Amino acid sequence: MKGAILILLSLLAISGNSVAQSSDSTKVQGTDSAKVYRKRVLESTEVSLLMSFYNQDGSHSPVNGGIGTEKLEDITPTLVISIPLNNNDVLTFDAGISAYTSASSSNINPFMSVSSTLKSAPLFTTTAASRNSGGGGTIITTPTNSTPAVPSKPYGTPWLASTGASHSDVNKAIHTDYSHSSDSRNLIWGSNVAYSKEYDYISYGFGGNVTRLFNEKNTEIGLKGSAYLDHWKPIYPTELREYADYGLNFQSNGYFKGVTVMDNKGIASTAYLPSAFKPWDQTGRDSYTLSFFASQILNKKLQAAFFFDLVLQQGMLSTPYQRVYFADKPNYYIGYAAFIPVYTKPDNNAVYQLADDIERLPGNRYKFPFGVRASYYINETFVLKGYYRYYLDNWGLKAHTLNLDLPVRFSQSFSVTPSFRYYIQNQVDYFAPFETHKSAEKYYTSDYDLSKFTAEQYSLALNYTDIFTRLKISKLGFKNFNVRYSHYSRSDGLSANIISFGIKLVGDK
Repeated sequence: MKGAILILLSLLAISGNSVAQSSDSTKVQGTDSAKVYRKRVLESTEVSLLMSFYNQDGSHSPVNGGIGTEKLEDITPTLVISIPLNNNDVLTFDAGISAYTSASSSNINPFMSVSSTLKSAPLFTTTAASRNSGGGGTIITTPTNSTPAVPSKPYGTPWLASTGASHSDVNKAIHTDYSHSSDSRNLIWGSNVAYSKEYDYISYGFGGNVTRLFNEKNTEIGLKGSAYLDHWKPIYPTELREYADYGLNFQSNGYFKGVTVMDNKGIASTAYLPSAFKPWDQTGRDSYTLSFFASQILNKKLQAAFFFDLVLQQGMLSTPYQRVYFADKPNYYIGYAAFIPVYTKPDNNAVYQLADDIERLPGNRYKFPFGVRASYYINETFVLKGYYRYYLDNWGLKAHTLNLDLPVRFSQSFSVTPSFRYYIQNQVDYFAPFETHKSAEKYYTSDYDLSKFTAEQYSLALNYTDIFTRLKISKLGFKNFNVRYSHYSRSDGLSANIISFGIKLVGDK
């Protein structure tokens, strides 16, 4: 999903702001020198309610081989509960769903039946055709601006959502984290497990982390490891699924029985044969990450951190329903031939090109991101925060990310944070646009997430904190409210908007 990264970053930003304001490892000396009193790592139970709304649009759908609508809407409610088990231990539950509708994903099966509503029907003349398709003598109906006629055969288009079941799905996820702090608060270690599931994908995750503080807590280093063992339930484009089920006779069986397939001139043909397609026999995807970070308070105003990750992914790293079209293979269509000449334009609303194959990518990927972040205290009102990351992998991708935040504190309770993020990457070795790959290639994708592009994101966040939790909801006190709006735009035409907000409630101490 294209919006997944933006959604995750926004949720982390909300929860991160809240946690930063609540953590406390201060050591307090009592009057009796034989006793040392320490605050609990977490004073009381905290409940965070998070929500984000995301929408995007673009014209390079990977499901359609690199063209077509990318409209997507997503809503992500999340509940986070942190429970202090004792002075040193905290247990956190994070559960949420991501419910989306996607015009792009709906075109896994793009073919709308003759019973489709008039609203989605193409515009056609109901009288004699205006042109002849050539030597075969087949008449092609011409699109017009007259009253829409009910389609007489299945049709589809990469520029509109189909009526297929794959237009929406719900991802359900839960994450549990356990954290232990030493009495000195100089050593923190933890472990976590995670689970998520949607219709065609299931993921199991686990990991651990350790953090050590030195130099009167001015220096901090940490190490984190995680593993995700995922499994696809492959869903293939309709035409390729039928070929897999029926082999060479697929045009006489199943979905294709009685359905006309046309060549590039609009003439009925039985020559369509996607022989490059083979179903995946390996449907697992495993990801392993080892992360290191070091943070240092350099002086009263400046703090800096360095981090790097080592990431290994193995298994089925391709998306099984993303089509690929070859430049050296003839084209075949289902729908209304009048729209073949404008197939790659939004004017096409009634013909769909049949795939040559699906995306094929190597079964191993090594990623090496590393970067720095810094925070500079200007005065009581302004703090400047910066972040830079460099990324490279063995698929040939290289990328730079720069992020700047400028929190502006108007009072003890209220602050505003404008942010700017700039991103640039080259394309992977296996990317090519719609219908430019060659059939002799071993790996290929037309997913523009793997193309060359630049991206900008502008954000504005508002944060309100009540340190005294004066407003009560049952036995929970209101502590923090955060809302953030971001606009994202990419040089390939993709644009997105996201609004996210979070509320933190704390229990009685």
